[in-house]
Amino acid sequence: MIDLHSHIVYDVDDGSETIEQSIEILKRAEKAGFTKIILTPHYMEDYYEVPSYEIAKKIEILKEKCKEEQIDIELEQGNEIYITNRMVSLLEDKEASSINQSRYVLFELPMNDEPANLLEVIYQLIENKKIPIIAHPERYAYIQKDPNRLLELIEQGVLFQTNYGSLAGQYGKEIQKTAKLLIEHNFIHFLGSDVHHEGYIYEKVPEIKAELRKIISSEKIKELTTINAEKVLQNQEIEIEMPIPIKKSFFNIFFKK
Repeated sequence: MIDLHSHIVYDVDDGSETIEQSIEILKRAEKAGFTKIILTPHYMEDYYEVPSYEIAKKIEILKEKCKEEQIDIELEQGNEIYITNRMVSLLEDKEASSINQSRYVLFELPMNDEPANLLEVIYQLIENKKIPIIAHPERYAYIQKDPNRLLELIEQGVLFQTNYGSLAGQYGKEIQKTAKLLIEHNFIHFLGSDVHHEGYIYEKVPEIKAELRKIISSEKIKELTTINAEKVLQNQEIEIEMPIPIKKSFFNIFFKK
């Protein structure tokens, strides 16, 4: 498996604080069956602004430490960028990174209020031959209210990544329900841990995959956990299944409290 979204690089954001913590997390990832991890520390203007070359140095140190500890995981560089109108320039200036220097760019949105500049940012990325990947849409309050908002974005070429933790109920039942609904209706193209600390999420992955088999095929699970992420790393095109619009009547029943 390939983890598309993680905060394992030490001392750069709100994730791992020390190299020792990073190594402990990587050991757990290997035990869970991950063979590659894309390291995506936050880049948030005026808050987390560690430039790409500094991240690259820390990744090289982590790679050496993995060899010493006999941890058989490949580490690749990226960022989870907080939405900004300057995203293209941040990438061009190498302040922030696409995934493994590919066209694919992982970014996140505000949790509660839909950003007014979302379509503009997506347009800028696509105009500059970038492929947007939006992190954990199930966690955004405005998507929970109406998941069909993602349809227009997918039509424009946006891809979406859901957190394993969302499926495990880490962020609450409503987010868990939204994550499952999005996956069932082909709105999601990748799974990622979004791991920040040693926590339990990697240990939960086998159980989460077992639950997923109840709603999607084993082939689809492999796409979400491995195949699509490998295509990102190789800078290849990803063929997606068309999303199935969610009937509002069904959604209202599904989320009835």
